[in-house]
Amino acid sequence: MTLAQLHSFVLVARHGSVKAAAAELEVTEPAVSVAVAALRKELGDELFVRDGRGIALTEGGRRLAALASEILGLAEQARRSVHDSPDQPRRVRVVATNLVAEHVGPLIEAFTARDEGVEIEVETVPGASFGDLLEHRRADVALGPHPGPDRSSIASVPFLRCRLIIVAAPSNELAGRRAVAPSELAEQRWLVGQPELDSTAATGLFFARNGLAPTSIATYTSHAAALAAAVAGEGVILALTHSVVDEVRRRALVRLDVRGTPILELWHASTLGLGRALPAALALQRFATTSDATQAISTGRAGTISTRVRPKVHVTLWRSVAAEIDAASKQ
Repeated sequence: MTLAQLHSFVLVARHGSVKAAAAELEVTEPAVSVAVAALRKELGDELFVRDGRGIALTEGGRRLAALASEILGLAEQARRSVHDSPDQPRRVRVVATNLVAEHVGPLIEAFTARDEGVEIEVETVPGASFGDLLEHRRADVALGPHPGPDRSSIASVPFLRCRLIIVAAPSNELAGRRAVAPSELAEQRWLVGQPELDSTAATGLFFARNGLAPTSIATYTSHAAALAAAVAGEGVILALTHSVVDEVRRRALVRLDVRGTPILELWHASTLGLGRALPAALALQRFATTSDATQAISTGRAGTISTRVRPKVHVTLWRSVAAEIDAASKQ
């Protein structure tokens, strides 16, 4: 049983498809099939069977999927530990939703300023993936929505209570109206700072809660760019209150009086439970709850990203796994 075989199986189980697993590994489908077939032979279990257009895990396959993810995570942690040395920085992998990632740069900078031996890698992902990424040790800290009540292995603490409001240029037809129904916003042009709406937070969550399916959504490279478009009168945007204080004060933007707003949203810092998380990850989680961290976020500039970002540290392991799978398929 090899890491390559386990990784192939985990991806097939996660995506429900050999094709999707091969695409993520950047190998051929036969290469993934060979790796899974070797596991089936060694373990004496089919692991999964065809089910319509997808697959269904056997009982043994479900148990293996959970254990294999943990094994791969531990293998990655072991690789990182071997390469860590007193003269090298300690790396912490942080995942965050798009909006959170754009605003926690000052927090990250304040944390790393206290410990020059720490490097922070920030990756933007949907909030729904937080639990899996932490449990599979593909992330050390998650910043954003709570991973969910069913994740007993994850420790989460709230670190910021946010207020979100809907704003637009003063010329918008809804400006000055009182108690606007959310349904009236369906015909507005919405401005968002990410290519895909995240249903676990901010605008995506607002749409889901109110059953909105706007006819026009414009996406931008960042939330700051979307705000600039709102100032230019190009549409409406759900924004963090503290991020639009200046624009509202000088009347470049006005708050739309929409029922159910302002929206309160709690951002959480999540790690694996005590005894399983990296010390640096626990330190970042604790720092996120301090007044210094809150001050850094509330007064910092949106879009600021830590300069101590390095290439993803798990890439080396996964690429070597892919090479092993390819080699095995040619034997």
